[in-house]
Amino acid sequence: MGIARVALPVAAHAEFDYWAPSGLGIAVGSVVRVHLARRALVGVVVALSDTSEVETARLQPVTEVVAELPPLPDDLLAVARFIAGYYQEPLGQVLAQMLPPLENAPVSQRRAEALAGPLALTAAGMRELPPRLRRSPRLAELFDRWRTAAGGVLTELELQALPPRLRTTLRAWLQAGWLEPAAAAPDPAAGGPELNADQQRAAAAIIAAGGRFAPFLLQGVTGSGKTAVYLAAAAAVIAGGAQALVLVPEINLTPQFERRVLAALPGRRVVTLHSGLAAGARRRRWLAAATGVADVVLGTRLAGFAPLPRLGLIVVDEEHDPSYKQQDVVRYHGRDVAIWRARLRAVPVVLGTATPALETLRHVQDGRYVRLNLPQRAVADARLPTLALAPDRGEAVHDGMGARLLAAIEARLARGEQSLVFINRRGYSPSLLCASCGWQAGCPRCSARLVVHRDAFELRCHHCGHRERLARACPQCGNVDLLPMGHGTQRLERALAERFPAARIARVDRDSTRREGAFAAIREQVHAGDIDIMVGTQMLAKGHDFPRLTLVGVLGADNALYSADFRATERLGALLFQVAGRAGRAGLPGEVIVQTSFPEHPLFRALLHHDYDDLAAALMDERRVAGLPPFSRLALLTAEAPQRETVDGFLAAAQQAGLLLRRDLRLAVEVFSPVAAALARRAGQERGQVLVRSDERAALQRFLAAWREAIAALPGRRVRWALDVDPMGFA
Repeated sequence: MGIARVALPVAAHAEFDYWAPSGLGIAVGSVVRVHLARRALVGVVVALSDTSEVETARLQPVTEVVAELPPLPDDLLAVARFIAGYYQEPLGQVLAQMLPPLENAPVSQRRAEALAGPLALTAAGMRELPPRLRRSPRLAELFDRWRTAAGGVLTELELQALPPRLRTTLRAWLQAGWLEPAAAAPDPAAGGPELNADQQRAAAAIIAAGGRFAPFLLQGVTGSGKTAVYLAAAAAVIAGGAQALVLVPEINLTPQFERRVLAALPGRRVVTLHSGLAAGARRRRWLAAATGVADVVLGTRLAGFAPLPRLGLIVVDEEHDPSYKQQDVVRYHGRDVAIWRARLRAVPVVLGTATPALETLRHVQDGRYVRLNLPQRAVADARLPTLALAPDRGEAVHDGMGARLLAAIEARLARGEQSLVFINRRGYSPSLLCASCGWQAGCPRCSARLVVHRDAFELRCHHCGHRERLARACPQCGNVDLLPMGHGTQRLERALAERFPAARIARVDRDSTRREGAFAAIREQVHAGDIDIMVGTQMLAKGHDFPRLTLVGVLGADNALYSADFRATERLGALLFQVAGRAGRAGLPGEVIVQTSFPEHPLFRALLHHDYDDLAAALMDERRVAGLPPFSRLALLTAEAPQRETVDGFLAAAQQAGLLLRRDLRLAVEVFSPVAAALARRAGQERGQVLVRSDERAALQRFLAAWREAIAALPGRRVRWALDVDPMGFA
């Protein structure tokens, strides 16, 4: 009797044996349906055997092989085992992350698929629609958007941004043959000039490494043309019959990047993969990758799990970005998994950024990675922006903005250029204060202040989602003089509208872009010159190219300097270098004004001289002395429960178990005392953590495997707990 060992999406760190009926054609990697404790589950066969530790009579059969999906290839099974072992995650849950949604998607998702993918007007639509739209200005305006869109195509995100009523109309147009699916229109400006000498050298080095594992750090200032290097390398790989995988940190970056790829690689099949796709669209694109139909797979960390039979190149754009670390369900770092996959497949991997992670720089210093430099902007007339530090102590500030920044915005408005005011705080104000007794509005479910959202007349918690009406009087003393303290994007938007009433202002944050496709619509307005001033958070700092943007003002940059997180300065530095790089990218001179109370801080001095390497060197020295990553390895045990004493008791027992293991196994591992999380209570759950550190990766891995089993065996556990290997924060 054949035995199939199946990994299932459950919390157990174990696989399950099933009888494999011979007629099903089960192979290692097959996606199968089985029953476990009366539940129907989908799992992956990870091994076949003739024997089992379970009695044959007790084995249940595999119900069926999922015919719509091919077996997962060996390299993905190996990647899954790496993630399960290194990050201490159940193998079945890891493999579940690699599978696309199956055919039994919810009806709402199936309906959404009707408008999945870019759409173009057909010749019949161009002929038949205009006379039918004379009585509907709204539909006529939509028709005009198609006529004026790049290549006559509206992208998937643009379609999803439309109101439901309009989407219903478009489905009717699709059925009538007035619209048809289309490839996303290439960006007409994406091709750009020929590669300069630095770009040519970088592309040549990557291409020459074809057929072997070769990790590259492609470090270039913002606007230096890193994307052009990726695409030159991808073109060579595809010409040789292979596929390219390109990862970006966020969904919002995929439409612009897709257009760049299509312009550079005409006639090639490009598919995007990310969690924002409808179930059917995601499944079809996964299959296009798995069958080798797709030449380029572009997407977020999820795309790193696409089966690629002819994989020849992996690119990780903005490799420093913390968004590559998944923080729930299965915890893993998409960049590091991509590097591991490149090693397994013996292909080059390119890590691109202007601000490398310190871990990546350490690999360069140790000779594990090759650094390729792009020190100049790629556009001939484009220069790095001038930078100025505007001290905000003792200076007149109007709604958070100093006189120098306001004057610079006014000058851009007069010249018809665009400005960006950057603050990494959404909402109107981060807190509401009583001027009489000092009361502050706090979340009843979290140890956090409530944020003022004046447009909705609400107080909101940005951690658990709690909402309540904006208080009219202090609940402690009755005082009606309640003061919004500090500034957020909404407050700045209102202040700028009052100061520059003729300006066209767009706010770009999680609130204003919550609706699908909203960000894409704003981006198109910016590119069309229909926006004068953007007010935004870090959503605007990553990878976007706005040719008319010549001024960036940065507010609230000092906030991260007070953080207890040892990575805070590194993250702030990367963010500031990235957001500053949005200015002056198309030949127009750019300017960046950073308001700060600490102009002498090394971070701001490095920013002033466009010298990220100087900042990174200083941070490396600090980390080396402190024994922190990249000079050590960390893991974090997190726990939460409704009662603080439950969390504290569990963590104390876990720490004690860890100390005993360290002694018995004689491992060079430090197990620190339990502490409350930075956000001690969230959504009604008390939270705490235990940090583990080691100078040796192997020692830490051996310890964690044993510690996880010891924690699982602790009696009377009434907590939710998880292990986070290589944690990116301590919130």
